[in-house]
Amino acid sequence: MKILTTGAAGYLGSTLIPLLLEAGHDVTVVDRFFFGEGTLPKANDHLHLVRDDTRWCDGRLFEGKEAVVDLAALSNDPAGALDPWKSYEINYLGRSRIARLAREARVRWYVVAFSCSLYGFQAKPLTEESPPNSLTAYARANVLVELDNLPLATPEFAPTALCFATLYGLSTRMRFDIAINGMVLGAIQQQKIPVMRDGTQWRPLLHVRDAARAILEVVAAPTEKISGQVFNVGSDEQNFQIRPLAELVARSLSTPPSLEW
Repeated sequence: MKILTTGAAGYLGSTLIPLLLEAGHDVTVVDRFFFGEGTLPKANDHLHLVRDDTRWCDGRLFEGKEAVVDLAALSNDPAGALDPWKSYEINYLGRSRIARLAREARVRWYVVAFSCSLYGFQAKPLTEESPPNSLTAYARANVLVELDNLPLATPEFAPTALCFATLYGLSTRMRFDIAINGMVLGAIQQQKIPVMRDGTQWRPLLHVRDAARAILEVVAAPTEKISGQVFNVGSDEQNFQIRPLAELVARSLSTPPSLEW
């Protein structure tokens, strides 16, 4: 397939692109490359790198593409809080624009990925039918994307949303602002693992490579099975309270660090 990905030089995208290439796809990456292009394989006949912005990139980029994977966004709650309008503009308006450009170009599959933070703090198990409880500008933008993009579904255009549990794991473009990765960084740099609040809060987790594999599953799926739907991606086996999770990380290191509240 010919696949266009936005924001693919980031943490998840840098894991996804090699998998798409290994599967034999022809991939175009649209990214600002704020952190350079070194996290991705070098451009070649099957990988095309385009330095551009989802808010104003040329719609002709989508012509001839069969699938679009939309990852471009400010990546967390603190970044969104710095300038809520930028979070709204990039994470909502930008992704809404990409979905419409994809449909106009007769793209078949459109996949948008975001975080389970749109559910906020809730004291019960949640499903795809659970109402959102968005507490931040970042989370509210994700809700708007779901409400705006999924109704674009037609027999020819299949938009799908993947709501990921908190990612972790090694990538060529690392993030250390997420639970396990941040704990490991604190342990290595300071011999202390930072623990938020009292540590009793639950956090669903998902390895970054499994998140990338979920995207591959969607772009290979029959459109009638995934069109217009949101899928929560995670597992009960990787649902942890923060303090036991920190203790697990500490035990896995050769020199166990202390916990810091």
